[in-house]
Amino acid sequence: MTKTVYIKTVGCQMNVLDSEMVIADLKRHGYEVVDSPNDADLLLYNTCSIREQAEEKTYSALGKLRETKARHPDKKIGVLGCMAQKDQEIIFRRAPFVDMIVGPGQLHALPELITKVDAGEGRQMAVSLGRKDGKQSLVARSHETFDPLRDPTMRPTPFQAYLRIQIGCDKFCTYCVVPNTRGPEQGRAPSEIVAEARTLAEQGALEITLLGQTVNSYRHRGEDGETDLAALLEQLHEIDGIRRLKFVTSYPKDMSRRLLETVRDLPKCSPYLHVPAQSGSDAVLRRMKRGYTIAEYMEMFERIEEILPNAAVSSDFIVGFCGETDADFQQSVDLVRRCRFKNSFIFQYSVRAGTKAAERLEDDVPREVKAQRNNELLAVQDEVAYDDNQKLIGSTVEVLVEGPSKKASKADPDAAAVQMTGRTHCDRIVVFDGNRRQAGQFLDIHVDDASSHTLIGRVRQVELVSIGV
Repeated sequence: MTKTVYIKTVGCQMNVLDSEMVIADLKRHGYEVVDSPNDADLLLYNTCSIREQAEEKTYSALGKLRETKARHPDKKIGVLGCMAQKDQEIIFRRAPFVDMIVGPGQLHALPELITKVDAGEGRQMAVSLGRKDGKQSLVARSHETFDPLRDPTMRPTPFQAYLRIQIGCDKFCTYCVVPNTRGPEQGRAPSEIVAEARTLAEQGALEITLLGQTVNSYRHRGEDGETDLAALLEQLHEIDGIRRLKFVTSYPKDMSRRLLETVRDLPKCSPYLHVPAQSGSDAVLRRMKRGYTIAEYMEMFERIEEILPNAAVSSDFIVGFCGETDADFQQSVDLVRRCRFKNSFIFQYSVRAGTKAAERLEDDVPREVKAQRNNELLAVQDEVAYDDNQKLIGSTVEVLVEGPSKKASKADPDAAAVQMTGRTHCDRIVVFDGNRRQAGQFLDIHVDDASSHTLIGRVRQVELVSIGV
């Protein structure tokens, strides 16, 4: 009888990619994916620890499974990902009915753990070594991801794929758990990355997004010397079938002139850069241990404007970090207005156990002040994005069509005409009236209107020229 698996993924693109690989591995072991936890023999929750809210949502979801497990003791429940690595035994204490805890560096062990649970060997846990639990080489090895089994059916669209080029992080920002949950920074071998990209192209991927915690810090030293991100992009650019190359998330101090010139000179490289600032205040950046000043961030930004004048740049901000004053926050507002980011992901600071901020700094900004600053910065970012998107009205943009929009999902599934959505080379979202057959095509869309987050247009009609025969 076929075994079934349900997986719920929260968090970043890394988690989306991890889930794809987990499912590819489980399918090789005879599992079939189902959309409902009620229909599953195996329930997996791939978790995030970046923010407290994400963790509490996972614990809430797990709590709802207590009765399910009591009624169906043969169902297996697994918690995967960064929360599994960070909390470990805490998960068993809060949710004793969970069968398996698996950190992001140990996902290859999941089939073996399932076998042990089935054999009556009790609850199982596989996590990587802590940063101080052994020699750096051993710690790094324990965080390595497993062989890149890929499953196109698990991707947001069949035409877009994530490709991990880097594991872990060594920046140790005081608010962040990633250096502990994903281990030391290590770049994968270029030969492995290129081989995986060829596989993705053969599977129909037209756009590949390279992933790393600080992706533009990528380095790999081998027998042929050192490869950086610019050199890797040059290799990937030669792969037939791939039409677009993107990379996230970038670190400001590693946004070199050579990398920007490579993006400019390689047509497949999207002129889209996600470079988190986190704050506009030098005092806050020092407490965050971000490793740069606002003057240095602006030097980087001006370098982008010089080399890639039409690039779209997005950012991340944390509001309400320890000690943030009204003046500090105003500097974040000013930075958004100056840089005019395409979009910004804005979060309220929450204490993360195991970080230096949790150990050494007081979480002294009231919750209501954090919420107010969050809303204010969002409003400023929306205003900037709206004004810049308005300037695109009347232009024509090339769009990789992803599929029906969210609005279309509520419409008649048999309707011939539906609202479709896709993204430009600069990662701007575009919606237009079309049909489902256009998914996976590159279309020229004339922009008729725009909001802060979306361009609204129509397929540009090709003029037919009569020729004599």
